[in-house]
Amino acid sequence: MTAILDTLKAATDGHAAEATADDLVAGVPARWVARPGSTAQTSALLTAAAEQRLTVVARGAGTKLAWGAPPESVDLVVDTTRMSEVVEHAAGDLVVVAGAGRTLDELQTDLAPAGQRLGVDPPRRGTLGGAVATASTGPGRLFHGAVRDLLIGVRFVRADGVAAHAGGKVVKNVAGYDLGKVLTGSFGTLGVITEVAFRLHPVPGAQRWISCPAGEPEGTQALVSSLAHSQLAISSVELDRAADGSSVSVLVEGTAPGVEQRATEVLRLMGSGATEAETPPAWWGTEPDSDSAVLIKVTHEISRLGSLLQTVDEAAADTGLQVRFRGSPVVGTALLGLSRADGTDGGADADGSHLAEGVRQFLDRVRAGSGTFGGSAVVLEAPGAIRDGLDVWGPVEALGLMRSLKSQFDPERRLAPGRFVGGI
Repeated sequence: MTAILDTLKAATDGHAAEATADDLVAGVPARWVARPGSTAQTSALLTAAAEQRLTVVARGAGTKLAWGAPPESVDLVVDTTRMSEVVEHAAGDLVVVAGAGRTLDELQTDLAPAGQRLGVDPPRRGTLGGAVATASTGPGRLFHGAVRDLLIGVRFVRADGVAAHAGGKVVKNVAGYDLGKVLTGSFGTLGVITEVAFRLHPVPGAQRWISCPAGEPEGTQALVSSLAHSQLAISSVELDRAADGSSVSVLVEGTAPGVEQRATEVLRLMGSGATEAETPPAWWGTEPDSDSAVLIKVTHEISRLGSLLQTVDEAAADTGLQVRFRGSPVVGTALLGLSRADGTDGGADADGSHLAEGVRQFLDRVRAGSGTFGGSAVVLEAPGAIRDGLDVWGPVEALGLMRSLKSQFDPERRLAPGRFVGGI
């Protein structure tokens, strides 16, 4: 064991150590942690890991390390946070190249003096590599697009230690761009991302948030549909929905005169109960509350939001759970936070079995109704007592293709084995 650690240290200039209790991956303990400082060091590290047949999980800030299924084993955690430099910011081309370990907040600060921003704004602000690996977005997705739409280049290291790259640092260079899309949302099962290139957007001169109460599913669907089909160049539409009240909030941004005019039109469209503010609602861009620490991601067709809301309401009533629904209905994605109707947490049962059964039943009901809203339900995060034995990913289309990609990129299944869909 000492020999293996010495090898890992040699590959990373001494930045390797035995893992601690802080290095769990979805509850699974690791044996070692290594922190490479470059793509070359990551390549040397994964070459050594391949020779020792070690299973590997990549980690950035660790904000989403508990998402997905627990890996079958974790010999080595590859911490990317030393690869945090801004390699290049081509402000004239609206492009930035940075190490995968740089955090989103740090990068936005870097870009601010040039009046630019990266349109990736997930509720959990982790690293750039983590945002790509989990495909995490927030309210900005409606205007800016998904992570894979903004990613124009990526460097990564395969399981065998071979370094590779796809795309480029200018928007018009899209050679190999599909490979970047393949890596996006793969949860580190295909390679360790070391560097990324993103397309940027200018920071708007003015912003306004217009909010109004949201009613029953049918009324909420009608409001969202009217916003989706408007010609008002809306940047974001967010829905916050719970037993104690619901609201829809719209972001309009751009030049000050244009924002003023469009905000007035949005106010008229949303009705007499709408209000306008220069700051977002407190819940904007955050995850829904969950006393049980259960977080579920749902997707839906925009035109069938009402069916999803009705399905969620019925599932909650049948299981005795309360649901906080928060998401981007014009994009077709949302997060659900589950809580007991009586306000207690999972500790109310000695082993959490009652809550676990309620969550399973809720998930089954929502998935059974997925045909009515044209989407899916994935458990992003849950305590071990609830997650154990739970199919966190559910039915997945194109699973055969995904397995084929895994076999090509990682035939020995050493990168985050079992963490992704279908046990990939």
